[in-house]
Amino acid sequence: MTGFYNRSVFGSVAVATLAIGIATSAFVNDAAADTYKWLTFKPQGAGDAQAISTQWFVDEFKKRTGGKHEIEVFWGGSVAKTREIPDALSANVGDFGDIITPYFADKFPLNNAVGFFIPQPNSTIEIAHLMEKWHAKYPQFAEELANYNLKAVGFRPLESYGLLCTSPIRSLADLKGKRIRTYGFAYPALVEALGASPVSIATAEAYEALETNILDCTPIGPALAYGWKYDEVAKYYIEIPLGASFGHLIAMSLDTYNAMDDETRAVVDKLGNEYAEDYNAELEKTIAEVRAGWGAKGVEVIPFPKDELISVIDDERIQAVRQEWISRAEAAGLPVDEIVSELKF
Repeated sequence: MTGFYNRSVFGSVAVATLAIGIATSAFVNDAAADTYKWLTFKPQGAGDAQAISTQWFVDEFKKRTGGKHEIEVFWGGSVAKTREIPDALSANVGDFGDIITPYFADKFPLNNAVGFFIPQPNSTIEIAHLMEKWHAKYPQFAEELANYNLKAVGFRPLESYGLLCTSPIRSLADLKGKRIRTYGFAYPALVEALGASPVSIATAEAYEALETNILDCTPIGPALAYGWKYDEVAKYYIEIPLGASFGHLIAMSLDTYNAMDDETRAVVDKLGNEYAEDYNAELEKTIAEVRAGWGAKGVEVIPFPKDELISVIDDERIQAVRQEWISRAEAAGLPVDEIVSELKF
């Protein structure tokens, strides 16, 4: 994905201008406010697990505070677009928001740990629980966010990925020379280690690239393959166990969180702890529905030998990417061996 990890272009001037304009519309953060603001790039009524679980959080917050407090969701980037949300929360333009963590690896390297360790053996809910554990056990994860006036209150990993391809892939030999979409840190190194060619193409452009044979494969999960309609033009889903990627933080302005009364803050903490389970349940439901419909769409699901994938993990290119995160984590004083052991096959 072109520019996938670039720093947000939402500069301080833009934040200040937006904050001033929003203040005139009663968007100013107020510790006594009855209504909090949730900033998201998701369109209202998207109907996917992300949007559904967001609405669940909002509805439960109002119910559990007895209607004393509520959250208004500003859907579809109407207040801050995807790459603007962290700075908007930092500036108290919003109170809650969705942060696609890998877009900001320069700001949040520790919280992007999973992105350096693809492939890894954990599922969506397992990654969510690992993130919860790391935040509870190691203060460095929360401190990294606090540097930007942010606090994580929930975790939304992406689904476990395989490869969606335009031709059958049944072994490592079949991947040789294939053009595979890559982004971030780990995927380019992994694709090269598999003997394929990494191609950087934006998410929105991948459909056409698969359709016109610019790409042979893209790493993706069933729900996203269906959501982006890639399964209309690529009819082979390869069950290569890449694992789940860490995707989104459900974040708050730290100022807002600290200004809440103890009772309201306890509601937020409880909802955050429950969020991953609700999100994962919705995601698994979607995945099951997509898989059930693939036969009628002509999509073939093909197993891939797990041992052949594991055999390339010691490749120096993959290990160099992992070492990059390890070096950063060691500099932050984290017990690296303990964390890394949970991301290894």
